[in-house]
Amino acid sequence: MPYLQLNDLELFYEQLGTGEPVIFLHSHYSRSILAFSSQLLEFQNRYACYFPDLRGHGRTRSSSLDWSMPQIAEDVAAFMEQMKMKQAHLIGYSMGAGVGLYLAANHPGRVATLTTIGTSGCCEPQGAEEYEPERLLASGQQAFIGQMMERHQEAHRGNWQEYLRQTVQDWIKYPDLTEAQLSKIACPALLISGELDPFAGPEKTAKLASLMKNSSTLIVQGASHRPHMLREQPVLVNDTILEFLARNPIH
Repeated sequence: MPYLQLNDLELFYEQLGTGEPVIFLHSHYSRSILAFSSQLLEFQNRYACYFPDLRGHGRTRSSSLDWSMPQIAEDVAAFMEQMKMKQAHLIGYSMGAGVGLYLAANHPGRVATLTTIGTSGCCEPQGAEEYEPERLLASGQQAFIGQMMERHQEAHRGNWQEYLRQTVQDWIKYPDLTEAQLSKIACPALLISGELDPFAGPEKTAKLASLMKNSSTLIVQGASHRPHMLREQPVLVNDTILEFLARNPIH
């Protein structure tokens, strides 16, 4: 699988399918193929799909263990530049949705459309401290720790504690875009949330949509923070996104 050198970063990504480019941006604690496993087959039949492991995650490597949502957005812009990708559709989940918002705000010419899943557009710090490594050890969360050690081994180079601290720090602080910045996002946007998502949900999604004038929403009834995943409602989410992309082709 390919690596791309981006300044201090060896970015791991996978590419499937042909057509207009779609970049999938994963969540905290995940990596790209895992976060979008329920989208792989359907989307690659219509689009050139790119699944990067974002800075600090998965198989992507860097000499520094520091990372943040805004920094990752700049990495994705650099990835597009090096891949000679003038524009792309972005689909971001949770942290990745925040990355997509930063890209749409700071690199508007790069973003053909933006689909967000599970974000209110502002930081939602509740629950973050439970993922500090000391708290996880004290509460016996060995299975989760083992996943993080294995899933992000190349990114954190064995220092899973620092990886978790970076994640908590990012969760608490970002996204920190102002309402004025969000209001300037002009690309077509589809804002998706589960009805029961504690970090987004109907009210917060509606507020974000009120700021982003060229946006529409999908509230997935009975769904949680991950409505696009297996055992939730991936068929509804996939069909809605694919219809949205078909209505908004890259020119």
